[in-house]
Amino acid sequence: MFNKEVTSIIDLIKAFPTEQSCIDHLEILRWNGNVVSPFDPTSKVYNCKGNKYKCKETGKYFNVKTNTIFDNTKMELQKWFMAIWLVTSHKKGISSLQLGRDLGITQKSAWFMLQRIRNCFGLNDDSQDKLKGEVEIDETYVGGKSKNRPAKIRRDKSEETKGKYKKSAVLGMVERGGSVRAMHVESASELSLVPPIVNNISFDATIYTDELSSYSKLKRVYDHKTVKHGQGEYVRGRVSTNSIESFWALLKRGIYGIYHFTSKKHLQLYVDEFVFRYNTRKHTTESERFNLLLNNIENRITYKQLING
Repeated sequence: MFNKEVTSIIDLIKAFPTEQSCIDHLEILRWNGNVVSPFDPTSKVYNCKGNKYKCKETGKYFNVKTNTIFDNTKMELQKWFMAIWLVTSHKKGISSLQLGRDLGITQKSAWFMLQRIRNCFGLNDDSQDKLKGEVEIDETYVGGKSKNRPAKIRRDKSEETKGKYKKSAVLGMVERGGSVRAMHVESASELSLVPPIVNNISFDATIYTDELSSYSKLKRVYDHKTVKHGQGEYVRGRVSTNSIESFWALLKRGIYGIYHFTSKKHLQLYVDEFVFRYNTRKHTTESERFNLLLNNIENRITYKQLING
């Protein structure tokens, strides 16, 4: 762990001046003195030279980076640590262009690093813990306006083009005084919205939504109250969706102001990034957020997986 609180990128460089200092920190976080083989957790492990270990049962060698976002990377760990620090400490995110300039690497390498890091954000919520108490639910859309598209695309009325360029729907749920859950969904239909709501919210919760008809059947299993935005009603006593709409404002300011564009395929990664920031906004320091991400690095994704499909 840190010998002292790290509050800036300069402190981070001083705390991890060498590759070995980065490796030592990862070993403490990942194993805490009890090395476990990623190939067979029950196997005895032999300590070898060069920060390597050997799994007795499989005969395979490994190190602290094996099966993590750092696996097979040629980038030094200090740059990875700096990237993670910048991503977790910036309130609205950081673009791959800016990260590339900050680290002295190409935009392509910076984008790949950012996507690997974002792929770990979704692991920070305890999916077994359902939202309770008062929960606000709302949906939003992410994507460019039709009037801003090239004339050729606006004139193309085919279903394929409509599907490709239509805005993406995102469902959000926030427990008042607690955490937020958000996910990219196929549409704002009942079929797309109700299952994730039931999976993420306890049946004894009180839920607040707008008057969208897709939410109408929730009253069968929840204490469900609505506000009628179409009639200019936004608050009625404790009934409102202001908290989840505040989260949407943060998400959209980050996407439109920093990233400018996100594809449908990768949208969930960006949503997870802003969920992570929201859920750690009050109770964690920059150092704690940094270590929280490092505790969830066993979620490797390859470049081929990112660009295919």
